Amino acid sequence: MPSTGQNVDIRSVLKQAMAQLRAAEIPSATLTAEVLLMHTLGRERAWIYSHHEEVLDAATAQKYFALISRRAAGEPTQYLTGHQEFWGLDFEVTPAVLIPRPETEHVMEVALARLGERGLKIHMDTGLPRASLHIADVGTGSGCLAIALAYELPHAKIIATDISVAALEVARSNAGRLSVPPHNVADRIHFIEADLLPPLPAGNQSPVFDLIVSNPPYIADSESAALQREVRDHEPHTALFAGPTGIEIYVRLVRQAEVQLRDRGIFVLELGHDSAEPVRALFDASPASWTNVSITMDLAGIPRVLAAERAG
Repeated sequence: MPSTGQNVDIRSVLKQAMAQLRAAEIPSATLTAEVLLMHTLGRERAWIYSHHEEVLDAATAQKYFALISRRAAGEPTQYLTGHQEFWGLDFEVTPAVLIPRPETEHVMEVALARLGERGLKIHMDTGLPRASLHIADVGTGSGCLAIALAYELPHAKIIATDISVAALEVARSNAGRLSVPPHNVADRIHFIEADLLPPLPAGNQSPVFDLIVSNPPYIADSESAALQREVRDHEPHTALFAGPTGIEIYVRLVRQAEVQLRDRGIFVLELGHDSAEPVRALFDASPASWTNVSITMDLAGIPRVLAAERAG
């Protein structure tokens, strides 16, 4: 790391940063060094490489290497930059929320595919507007699923729940940041502090949702030691760990969804490691409630998403 008062050029800074990250066995050391420098300078990658002889002042270099040291110690890059892309949208992330991952985009893909024509704002045969879709995103975290669904489904009204007040603050902020007309997503998402689904309104026990999505906590408590240190030491444990077996949240949520999904309503869940069969068994045990149960693999061939339809 450059000493105080020393000015260095971009090429030298990057070279030193990459070496420090490689020594700490950080994956994708080159990309990480680039991303953190882009964040520090507020510049794009093309500018950095076309100005590799540009000299950085000592204060900027020290700010950059402070981030490199934190990453080398295990802090996720996304928490250092405060950003992560999901579904083509830029989300604010803090240690209060899970970092959105590409695998969770499969939940979006499956939900939209299962909705089919119901996901269209108008009836294609008549041109008349469809009734509003009522959607719940359970355990919203950063709000990535709720907000992406609001973008894709302009006739949707969404309830997004989380047990964490701090996570809900991040999600509300993201909805406001990303609510650019004609999307108006913030006006169509109601963020609620709740343990899974909120109770049905008093005096109205009729099902309310056409679609429920969730990326719930699904890691067994005993699996903590096997997690990457970036996850185990920095991401929120309430969003990671479900209990002794890892399927505890699924059990509770499936029971709630049976009551709150309308006939032909769609339920889409992200699956944890080795959870596909025990979670599917929850649906198979109640054939009068569920139909069209399917499991979708991710790009690595891992069972990633379970979808089911509420039996009419």
